[in-house]
Amino acid sequence: MPPKSETQLASSTAKTQFSDPSDDYSIDPIFHILRVLPFSFLRPPKLRLKIPTVTLPSAMTVFSLILLTYFMVVSGIVYDVIVEPPGIGSTQDRFTGAVKPVVFLPGRVNGQYIIEGLSSGFMFVLGGIGIVLLDLATDKNREKSVKVSFASAGIVFVVIAYVMSMLFIRIKIPAYLR
Repeated sequence: MPPKSETQLASSTAKTQFSDPSDDYSIDPIFHILRVLPFSFLRPPKLRLKIPTVTLPSAMTVFSLILLTYFMVVSGIVYDVIVEPPGIGSTQDRFTGAVKPVVFLPGRVNGQYIIEGLSSGFMFVLGGIGIVLLDLATDKNREKSVKVSFASAGIVFVVIAYVMSMLFIRIKIPAYLR
């Protein structure tokens, strides 16, 4: 038997390194029977399947989903699910003995009622929408009246969100920034 040349050695090593996984040979006769026998009398059908087309969502849909996710995160939904606080609190009046509802959990920075988290989250989202409106007001392709409307609504939303958030903090922590 003549010695193999360099090219034959290289091609044989490349063939063993990059062999097709379907060319797996086994000594086991059952493996061979199970692999060959069904296809000797069965033929796979010729299917003409169409790949489904997935359309991308619109920019407004993506923005809405991100805004909803932001609202849920800043509202403390994870905290509400884990701790299961009451929806709203109550306190008893010292003089009349009547039970009054309490929206904010006083004195505890790391605790909240459900309605407190939702109202704070709404204020944060309102401020974010105000910033988006201020960004839309800087578009050069819009009419001046629309730009003024966007700018004024954006400023009002940001101011309301800031003032209400500071009010919420002062209700929650009475001596904050005084």
